[in-house]
Amino acid sequence: MNAQALFAMMVQQGDVVTDRFRDAVRHHPDQTFIRYGEEGRDLSFAAFEAEVATLAAALQEMGLEPDDRVSVFTRNSWIATLAMFAVWEAGAVYAPVNFNYAGRLLAYQLNDTAPRVLITDADLAPAVAAVLDEVRLTNIVVHRPLPSDHDHDPAKAALPPALLARPGLHDLAELMRTPRRHRPVTRGAADIANIIYTSGTTGPAKGVVQPFRWINQYTFNSRAFLTPEDTIYCDLPLYHVGGAMFLVAKACWTGCAVSLWDKFSPTRFWDRVRAHRASNAVLLDVMVPWLMSADPRADDRDNTMMRVHMQPLPARHHEVAQRFGIPFSTAGFGQTESGNGFVALIDQFGETEAKRPEFRVGHDRATVLEIARRRGVMVVDGAEPLAKGFMGRPSPLLEAAVLDADDNVLGPDEAGQLAFRPRFPHLLLKSYFNKPDATIKTFSNLWFHTGDAVRRTEDDVYYFIDRMGGFFRVRGENVSSYQVEDLLNTHPDIRATAALPVPAEEGEEEDCAVFIQLVEGCSMTEAELRSFAASVMPRYMTPRHVRFVEALPVTPTNKIEKYKLKQSLLAELAAARAAAETGR
Repeated sequence: MNAQALFAMMVQQGDVVTDRFRDAVRHHPDQTFIRYGEEGRDLSFAAFEAEVATLAAALQEMGLEPDDRVSVFTRNSWIATLAMFAVWEAGAVYAPVNFNYAGRLLAYQLNDTAPRVLITDADLAPAVAAVLDEVRLTNIVVHRPLPSDHDHDPAKAALPPALLARPGLHDLAELMRTPRRHRPVTRGAADIANIIYTSGTTGPAKGVVQPFRWINQYTFNSRAFLTPEDTIYCDLPLYHVGGAMFLVAKACWTGCAVSLWDKFSPTRFWDRVRAHRASNAVLLDVMVPWLMSADPRADDRDNTMMRVHMQPLPARHHEVAQRFGIPFSTAGFGQTESGNGFVALIDQFGETEAKRPEFRVGHDRATVLEIARRRGVMVVDGAEPLAKGFMGRPSPLLEAAVLDADDNVLGPDEAGQLAFRPRFPHLLLKSYFNKPDATIKTFSNLWFHTGDAVRRTEDDVYYFIDRMGGFFRVRGENVSSYQVEDLLNTHPDIRATAALPVPAEEGEEEDCAVFIQLVEGCSMTEAELRSFAASVMPRYMTPRHVRFVEALPVTPTNKIEKYKLKQSLLAELAAARAAAETGR
């Protein structure tokens, strides 16, 4: 199937996720849509639609207009899902906030987004109250868990006085108490669905403005392998596209259920899968070694998991699939700006059955392979070794290339920056919110520049090499060296900071290391630095390695030579590992 035919198929399936949701409500209203595992709460498409309509009406009664932004700042995945659909139904823009944020990071994003409404939790209310003097918020909706709710905490039930004194404060439970209907708003492929923030490398984080067709493109290949019988497992946060779009929103196109959880649990993952008969999931980096670290059991394959997307693809992917009876894995490249640029299907069992009949869900192997063939999805044998960084072949909907510093297209096996051009309208981000210069720069020479270094083989297979900019991946989060440095440099005793990635002690991603140059005459211990870091940044952003230096190495133009710092730290860590092994 050529690109034009695939695009026509994608558009025919529906560009707007809320249209697909309403279709699901009409065609199978009683089928289960959301299974909120934290509270054992199952909602059909019709029941969920009624709750969405009530919240959407409440938002419109607050004065919410089409294209207004709504920031959603919650740890509760049910509240995030309800809010996301209600925002879309009200014609507004979903703008989630990382629930780890506080202080400077939180204030920046709220100021940048300028939401008409903020939806948040009682336990996050103190973080909101702390920045009230720095941000303008017209309406604040607070989820205050009841004693029967799983996230109820008596110590955090009372809202801060500064928040209680604000006009425009609303209790979510009160808003939801009286069912009502919203004014339907028609949305199109080019209309803005979301503003999702991604880490800035040389400046503050940037809001990625995504049209509705972006969601369609991002989920198009993955949902082809789903049936209404499937259940998508989601324990990823809904402030990232992976959880919100790739897992939850995707279910609207196929009418299947979503098994929804607030966070990943390595000890309860398979029990959850079995309880909800979940068949599709995403495993990010350290999730894989955590699951594999459990003692093997005779019933490891007694589960309904049929397909898992692993990102980055671990070297042990085949071992994981064989142990837990997962017939297929997928690999690829997903990005907040470009969506699903690459995909590959990994056949982990071949002709051998992965599990007993009672645990099989959805399509059989022959159907899966035929779908891949029709879509032009690359299929590989899981038993065959794959080089590190394997991403598969480009989506036919996008033109991909490897570019040099002057945007010349490089040949096979030459390393350069990955770039995309959409073959059809509205497939990529529209812009970076409020950042026209950054938008123009990333689209220079009519290519979208991803900021990632890759290589391409002669047969058009792509492999990820490294991040090109000043950000790296830590525990599934993008960490910006700029943000780490900016936050640490607010300490009066710190003159300069250099943050950089080093290979993680566990998993395929990275750990954060910082080199600190103090103000002359000042002193600081590592414990003091860590205590300060914990007070100004999320836990995932705090450095694993801390080194104090007399001076940071710089070029003649005063740019910090981070490669020298990285080389010295890697040598030090290698020597320490060697000494530890010798001493055993």
